[in-house]
Amino acid sequence: MSAEQTQTGENSQNSAPFRVLIVEDDRSQAVFAEAILRGAGIQAEVVAIPERMLETMERFEPDLVLMDLHMPGISGTTLTTHIRQHPRFEYTPVVFLTGDHDPERELEALEHGGDDYILKPVRPRHLIAAVQNRIRRARAQNSSRQTVADPDRHPVTGLFTRPALLRELGTRLASNTVGGALMLEMGNPTALRNRYGYAAFESLINDAGRFLGNLAGDNPTARLSDTAFLVLVNGKAQGELDAYARSLRDGVGYQDFKIEEETLRLRCTVGYTQLNHDFQDAGAALAAAEEASREAHGSPIGIAAYVPPEKVETSGLADELRAALNGGEGLYLAFQPIVAVAGGEDAQFQVLVRMLGPDGTVRRAGEFLAVAQTAGLMPQLDRWVMERSLELLQKRRSESRPMRLLVSQAPQTLGQDSYAGWLQEALARYNVEGPSLIIDLRLNDAIVHVVSLQQFCEQMVPAGVQFCLSQYRSNEDSNQLLQELPLGYLRLSADFAQQPLPPELHDEMKVAIERAHRLALQVIGQAVEDPQAAAALWVGGIDFIQGNLVQRPDQALDFDFQSATL
Repeated sequence: MSAEQTQTGENSQNSAPFRVLIVEDDRSQAVFAEAILRGAGIQAEVVAIPERMLETMERFEPDLVLMDLHMPGISGTTLTTHIRQHPRFEYTPVVFLTGDHDPERELEALEHGGDDYILKPVRPRHLIAAVQNRIRRARAQNSSRQTVADPDRHPVTGLFTRPALLRELGTRLASNTVGGALMLEMGNPTALRNRYGYAAFESLINDAGRFLGNLAGDNPTARLSDTAFLVLVNGKAQGELDAYARSLRDGVGYQDFKIEEETLRLRCTVGYTQLNHDFQDAGAALAAAEEASREAHGSPIGIAAYVPPEKVETSGLADELRAALNGGEGLYLAFQPIVAVAGGEDAQFQVLVRMLGPDGTVRRAGEFLAVAQTAGLMPQLDRWVMERSLELLQKRRSESRPMRLLVSQAPQTLGQDSYAGWLQEALARYNVEGPSLIIDLRLNDAIVHVVSLQQFCEQMVPAGVQFCLSQYRSNEDSNQLLQELPLGYLRLSADFAQQPLPPELHDEMKVAIERAHRLALQVIGQAVEDPQAAAALWVGGIDFIQGNLVQRPDQALDFDFQSATL
């Protein structure tokens, strides 16, 4: 009997398929384990950023966690301790998959609550058998200790879970409820985690969440990310929302919290939006609250309200774009090669959208994207670009000429409630493998919309889709993003391709590349126009070069990567 047949029989007896969460920062190792488990009929999901583990567990509810022992910034034993402190996952089996052959490490892992310790390299049948046996035993034991838990509530803080609150937000928007959504951000997660450690930081934020829940009373509240919370309120006009935001800010800001016997206060900022701005779905309302929250960071009082963009008369350019999107002509894609400095045969291109004017002139994206945004056409344009890109990936795969495409998408599009599901369906429809698609996220947009992007990334990582943070310049916000998003690539700002490169930018570039490589990210140098810029990036340790020095954007996909030299 095959592994899949065995699993089918077990599922009929246990009423649900086995579910395994893979916590692994090494993408190749994660894909290896995921493929083996899925081949045995087991549902598997990957968490590439260890700090997102508990959030994913609350959504995915795994039967077992398969975890690497050593990961950047945090160990598997620390994460296991955190799992054991969570009431819902106290008995969830944790199996370590590691290349560390030190017996003392194995003992330490088991002492910290691990259930098994599997050494790499592992034979697929061994991995499947170990996982299935652990899940069988755990299900048998759990049947005698089942407790009734509210799946919409976090068992530690009592707050709503993020999916439950976003469903509630969608319901309120659909019913035209008068009220608002407030996003609160507490403290500096990077500084707090670096100073006190992951476990103490989580305990502090859970305490702050409980306190905020009490302040909010009957108003539904949920934790969205490391230090961001969302509160929904009914029946408050603009002035009342502002006063309520101040009461939450002051209530949290003047509260004493304990962390490792120290007393501290958390700076709280609040961004809020009314719900009567014709938001299409919960994702759009959340994006508005994020924009206001970002404004609140720079406000002296730490409070800001969302101000919708002014409605302007539809321009002729918007009419042209709308006609092109609705089946007309004018839009097309161009491609620019992204070449490995060490050489290689892998074909990879950045996708660029172009538009022909009535007189035949070519408009670059920068000339019409702002109009698309103002006219509300950006989601439709993003889907058009993505659909054409997937068609090309399917065609190349059928010709046994696979390639990767780096496709830019707006955060407002990715934050739409239906977009992740649409993209998953499209990948399956076109039979496109996830790793062949890299979604490009612009730095400034990602900083503002990190919460909605995290949610989208969590849904797409299991499909193998990769992410690139582009226009990168090193600062506190951008460096924090490297920890918060499951990135595979980093595309440097065009500032680093100028010649001569000022000394301060040269130093910043080297630090940025070194930081990215420590996080196992591959770095792309863009807008490279001359050999001197390419040489400076190469000496700095860049992985890929992109720019007119290699090739100008073109509609053809015939660049010879095998013979390319830099």
